[in-house]
Amino acid sequence: MRSRVPPFLTCLGDQVQRMLAWLSELSDWVWQDRLWFPGGLGWADLKDRDGLVFAKGSDLWVIFPIAVCFLIIRQIFERTVAVQLASFLGVREKTRIRAAHNTSLETYFSSCSKFPVQSSVGDLSKTSGCSVRQVQRWFRRRRNQERPSQLKKFREASWRFTFYLLAFIAGLGALIDKPWFYDMKEMWNGFPALPLLTSQYWYYMIELGFYVSLLFSVATDVKRKDFKEQIVHHVATILLISFSWLVNYIRAGTLIMLVHDASDYLLESAKMFNYAGWRKTCNYMFILFAAVFILTRLVILPFWIIHTTWVYPLTIYPPFFGFYFFNGLLSVLQCLHIFWAILILRMAIKFLPGNEIVEDERSDREETDSDEEVEDHERKDKIRNGFVLQNGNSHTVLNNNHQNHRKTE
Repeated sequence: MRSRVPPFLTCLGDQVQRMLAWLSELSDWVWQDRLWFPGGLGWADLKDRDGLVFAKGSDLWVIFPIAVCFLIIRQIFERTVAVQLASFLGVREKTRIRAAHNTSLETYFSSCSKFPVQSSVGDLSKTSGCSVRQVQRWFRRRRNQERPSQLKKFREASWRFTFYLLAFIAGLGALIDKPWFYDMKEMWNGFPALPLLTSQYWYYMIELGFYVSLLFSVATDVKRKDFKEQIVHHVATILLISFSWLVNYIRAGTLIMLVHDASDYLLESAKMFNYAGWRKTCNYMFILFAAVFILTRLVILPFWIIHTTWVYPLTIYPPFFGFYFFNGLLSVLQCLHIFWAILILRMAIKFLPGNEIVEDERSDREETDSDEEVEDHERKDKIRNGFVLQNGNSHTVLNNNHQNHRKTE
């Protein structure tokens, strides 16, 4: 006797088939020619023929093993080359005083807040058996324990410096003899049937693999104030590069990647010298970085490359969805460039006379145990002079001398 299939399995199989059919219809609709190509052109133009090879969506799967390889290479690099380089440049680890174990304070720190308000400090003082000053000092030291060390920041910067420098050199070598490097209108000559070059393939896959590896490691990397903007940047970059590969905007994509790599390694080198205490060298590298950043991200990219991807194609083809999608992602990147340009200008102010240290505006400064003693000293001076300035939370407003002290710390 033939065994009967349970009714619920039959129903489940029908639902799966309907779901697969629906996904197939959705895929056909999403990838229809008229959305991603000008009229009369389509995916059929990207099929290999006559010895010519074109970019394929299946090629993008290779970026995941490449990303894993980058993560492994990075670990080896940071534990060997970066450590040796840090020692050579004289990177010094600042000794941090660890917060003494205190159950009540640790519980509040982990579950409530790392920055207790003044009223909570008083309650914590009673429950922990510590004075108010000891509670404040404990939280300061405990926060410092979670901040990344100079060596960790140096290792990350040296890894990114190495990749961006090599990527820029490789990208320049791959593009220096191409006609669209000098005349950007050439990026549309023969579109979309633009044959794939070996140098373009590896340039794309390595860049994509690196940015995917950055997303994988974002949880363990040093978190800065522009953390969310960095995530948006990485995602937009991956989407932009992947999309330009799928629809064969490869010539435009290689130019965009080269422009981004042109300044990144200069910033990372400035950070490395800053962590090593080479202040003048850091300042010079930062000035060079700022100049290259402004030139490439706020001049060349919008007025040359984006102009050639946004304005010039309209003189050849009618607008289509892929045209708006690609340039929309470019616009997101350009907005982020403007955001970072503002931070760069804020940092450039520190080159004025009397400001010798360039700090990353995106980084948190380490707190010191001397902060509270300075506050107490200033509070006593103000009381002695017959006045105390307070803000709405009854905290002493510090004068410029204390602010300058904290900045140099």
